Amino acid sequence: MTIEIDADTAAALFAPLELPCGAVLKNRIAKAAMSDSLGDGRGDPTEAQIRLYERWAEGGAALSIIGEVQGDPCFAEKPGNLVLTPDADAARFAELARRGGTQGAQLWLQLGHAGALAHPPIGTPKGPSDLALPGLACAALTVAEIRALPPLFARTAALARQLGFGGVEVHAAHGFLLSQFLSPLFNRRTDAYGGTLARRMRLLLEVVAAVREAVGPRFPVGIKLNATDQLEGGLTGEEALAVVGALDEAQVDLLDISGGTYFPGARSASDRRQQGPYFLDFARAARARTRRPLMVTGGFKRRAEAAAAVSSGAADLVGLGRALILDPAVPLHWCTPAGGDPGFPRFGASPEGGITAWYTLQLTSLAGESVAAGTEDPYGALRLYEARDAERVALWNARFGCLASPAAPGGI
Repeated sequence: MTIEIDADTAAALFAPLELPCGAVLKNRIAKAAMSDSLGDGRGDPTEAQIRLYERWAEGGAALSIIGEVQGDPCFAEKPGNLVLTPDADAARFAELARRGGTQGAQLWLQLGHAGALAHPPIGTPKGPSDLALPGLACAALTVAEIRALPPLFARTAALARQLGFGGVEVHAAHGFLLSQFLSPLFNRRTDAYGGTLARRMRLLLEVVAAVREAVGPRFPVGIKLNATDQLEGGLTGEEALAVVGALDEAQVDLLDISGGTYFPGARSASDRRQQGPYFLDFARAARARTRRPLMVTGGFKRRAEAAAAVSSGAADLVGLGRALILDPAVPLHWCTPAGGDPGFPRFGASPEGGITAWYTLQLTSLAGESVAAGTEDPYGALRLYEARDAERVALWNARFGCLASPAAPGGI
């Protein structure tokens, strides 16, 4: 059901947004970063993946962000990730940038490093500290490895700019490496990169500074940040607001607010059954800490919710994920008087990760590839999702060989 809203509220979604660097987004609707799992298993884009981002550009999104693009293949989230290094398939990446940036859309790469959550079949998990927890074990990064990370992120960002992408987003949310450094649950260091919040955020600030130096002042640089880790002992909301305040002094163009952590056994924020957007209260509090544009990602399903978030000033940009899977032309529909909200499926019991797997397979279908029968429910979807990843492990290891000779960050 579409909820009627007044014309001025609806129009707020379609006003241009100028970022501090001078780049202009044509409206206030972004396709948030998601792991589309459509890489070729060797870190390069596929035709299906290129077509997927082209569809979102044709559907009217002002911005699309490609989830988890790795600068170091030895710390990847999954073997469906992209890897952008000097020996990547530059022509394929450039084609992705070109076709995903049609119709006035911008296509950004999310710069990722999974750290302690690196996929063990293709890498060796390492995080801020040694951990031996149920379902999660990792070694600690050395100081030398930590100091190599800002140049690594900077190199990936520079390559993105050279290949024609519209911007980059530094991933410091959802329990991946930079988020791990912010979190006292993951970060138990006692040196200059752990302990107080100022020390825990040091690496993030160094990465942002290195990325900005590498791409120059006119290229968009965003950051994805957790409002909360949603884990006992993790980053608190007040600490996250302090990070927002510190980033206000950095040369960033967009703060993308989300939350939750892909910690073993924890449900992702996107699988919650809460009605409505998730992080607007945090965004309102963040307004007092920053002059930077705010994007809020999580829980937006209806035009009325998205328009109210922007017209009220809580958000400058709304990040849509699953809504744009169900209908890749949501922005075009929302700019009409009638609106047209996507219909969300209802799931009963599902395994951990099953709903996410179901939506991931919808991305595969949206990209023009067939999906096997028997995956219509989360259980079947999860089986296919895991089988597909298992098949790509051999391709990844043959290309990168991280298990045989683990690489230090930046050593590719």
